[in-house]
Amino acid sequence: MTVKTLTLDGKPVSAGPDETILDLCREHGVPLPTLCQLDGLSAVGACRLCLVEVKGSPRLFPACTTRAEEGMEVTTASERLLRYRRQIVELLFAERNHVCAICVVNGACELQKVAYQVGMESVRFEYRHPPTTLDASHPRFVIDHGRCILCTRCVRVCDEIEGAHTWDVAGRGAACRVVTDLASPWGEAESCTSCGKCIQACPTGALFEKEQAARGMVKHREFLTYLKNAREKKQWIR
Repeated sequence: MTVKTLTLDGKPVSAGPDETILDLCREHGVPLPTLCQLDGLSAVGACRLCLVEVKGSPRLFPACTTRAEEGMEVTTASERLLRYRRQIVELLFAERNHVCAICVVNGACELQKVAYQVGMESVRFEYRHPPTTLDASHPRFVIDHGRCILCTRCVRVCDEIEGAHTWDVAGRGAACRVVTDLASPWGEAESCTSCGKCIQACPTGALFEKEQAARGMVKHREFLTYLKNAREKKQWIR
């Protein structure tokens, strides 16, 4: 196996052939905020919160999809990066209707956690408060589009772990939404197996179980890694 040597925030580190910069950060205790990334799912670099600087390039690189290369000099916490991360989180809060006090995952929300992590004390942008819908047609689950951040975790977990591909993304720009079965109401989606994996994968209160009060739902996302590893090792095949 070829080992690559590079520097991470000024410290020399080594990386395997398939390791990403995010992998290295986690191995060495370097905190990088993420929202779209979830262990067990493919990386898509959608949220852009894990952007890092690489010496010699004017552009920023998403750590979750950028593989470590020999001789890289990576910076994870410059003033520029911190400023961009705060701005991204502020824009997420301004884009839709994130009212934490009445959310079912208040206190267990990854968006809320990242806002604390990047030091967001207020939102400098005008709140859009777009008209969004709440689909409670499914007998067990609800989607509140006002709390969706379009991380596509639900899309990927349904496709890559459950294999149903019920979820997808429709529309562009401000009209972009996650949809079920070509924009059918969730309760009418014939491909949905009601497994609940999308509920657990969602980082916010956009997807939740019915009859959950504010602060009433804690999500268990770690089971996705367990399922993926078990399937790869064929533990359930006799």
